[in-house]
Amino acid sequence: MSTVHLVVPSGVDDPGRSTGGNVYDRRIRRGLVDAGWTVAEHAVPGPWPGPRARRALAHELAAVPDGGVVLVDGLVASGADAVVVPETERLRIVVLLHLPLGADTRDAEIREHEQRSLAASAGVVATSDWSRRWLLEEYDLLEDRVHVAEPGVDRAPVADASETGGRLLCVAAVTPGKGYDVLVDALAEVGGDGWRCVCVGSVTRDPSHHQDLLHRSREAGVAERVHFVGPRSGRDLEASYATADVLLLASRFETFGMVVTEALAHGVPVITTVVGGLPETLGRLPDGTRPGVLVPPDDPSALSEEVRVWLRDDGIRASLREAARARRATLAGWDRTVSGISRVLSEVGS
Repeated sequence: MSTVHLVVPSGVDDPGRSTGGNVYDRRIRRGLVDAGWTVAEHAVPGPWPGPRARRALAHELAAVPDGGVVLVDGLVASGADAVVVPETERLRIVVLLHLPLGADTRDAEIREHEQRSLAASAGVVATSDWSRRWLLEEYDLLEDRVHVAEPGVDRAPVADASETGGRLLCVAAVTPGKGYDVLVDALAEVGGDGWRCVCVGSVTRDPSHHQDLLHRSREAGVAERVHFVGPRSGRDLEASYATADVLLLASRFETFGMVVTEALAHGVPVITTVVGGLPETLGRLPDGTRPGVLVPPDDPSALSEEVRVWLRDDGIRASLREAARARRATLAGWDRTVSGISRVLSEVGS
């Protein structure tokens, strides 16, 4: 192995910003070192994309020797084509794309910047098959340059299921894209008092949205049962999964959705939306059974109905728990993710 220059957003190690992308970057950094790579890390301050970030990226890339292999987080690279494209003439740049910006917006300018950065790069690593298909269809990239390295997951003890199934969990940053407004409205329709929903995730990325949700919860009469507890990581996050009956995720868009596999790794079923890569992440058993339920996005009534079915039907809960525990046995670890990225870096560096 040799040296890889890993370019990440600053704050990747901040426990208060434990996003899926940051978790992925940390695990890859550690895994590449364990695999024998020398990892030189370069942190680029945000906001991304933005003039400050582009200047910082230019400074960091300029310090990399000619011919250097660079793995750069897509959050940093996608909107910085003016920096990335010229540097591809002397560096072997691979973009690690957690989220195609163009898939989350119809803004033609943003899509154009991203396409230029990706097309000029020696390789692109997407985090799901869905993302790879989207990139090939929308950006017309070379197929042999677009790879997939799905996030891994650590196998965990099976969560202790409660008798009533009323311990509901949502793990996602409190931002509009995660559909918390839909979740609150759906839980208001559920009614009853035999459940409690713990919402784990940063409340500081969009403070006004958080305040709107608190007001919405009070108006809907569920503020005493919907608890926004802020970000959790490590043992605290593990404890959240270990004491959950079901994961609820009302996202409007996800390329993969790492919290889905994290829940399944604990044998916890998932109720989530039919968007992006989530159906593939939830997966199926060999007989076609899903370890959870898929509902349309932006549909509180559909989500509410599935939560009511979960709470009132012992048989449904038992079958979904059985499927989730079976799916748990099929989940891949981070070693496969690291191996895939290591292979791409070796190919572009040879």
